[in-house]
Amino acid sequence: MFEVLTGTGLAASAGLNAYIPLLILGLLGRYTDLIDLPSGWTWLGNGWVILIMAVLLAVEMVADKVPVVDHINDVVQTVVRPTAGGLAFGAGSSSETVTVSDPGSFFSTHQWVPVVTGVLLALGVHLLKSAARPIVNATTAGFGAPVASTAEDATSVVVSLVAVLLPVLVLVFLVGLAFFVYWFFRR
Repeated sequence: MFEVLTGTGLAASAGLNAYIPLLILGLLGRYTDLIDLPSGWTWLGNGWVILIMAVLLAVEMVADKVPVVDHINDVVQTVVRPTAGGLAFGAGSSSETVTVSDPGSFFSTHQWVPVVTGVLLALGVHLLKSAARPIVNATTAGFGAPVASTAEDATSVVVSLVAVLLPVLVLVFLVGLAFFVYWFFRR
């Protein structure tokens, strides 16, 4: 069960910002004992991969805070975020973390299932974000873009860390997301 929650939190986080969960997995895998990446995912902890993800994160964070540019960024990220979500779900759900001690028991026979699950989760969160952002920009004359982007980035960091350290709390995030979706479409 923890494997699914860890993967779900990381994939949802990638739907908000593609590079934050992958960077967190890479940094935690390389510099701490909190996560042990499986052999197929150790490339996330490579110094060059971490550096490239940090640069891409910086570019995305800047682009996402500028009205109009954020819309173009969301179009480009329609491919990147679901891909990152698939990678994050696959790596996170098959990693040994402080809460997951036998990850192989959950997804032992179908290696593609966690990746596809992560793609779909990240795509759903990304589409919701992409639908909400033009409304935020239009109703605030563009002043809401940096505020919304900063909130999304902070949420992505928190959810990624929670997914690895306390995956049960991912359920709280999912309930909050469901309430947000309900509220958003009611408005």
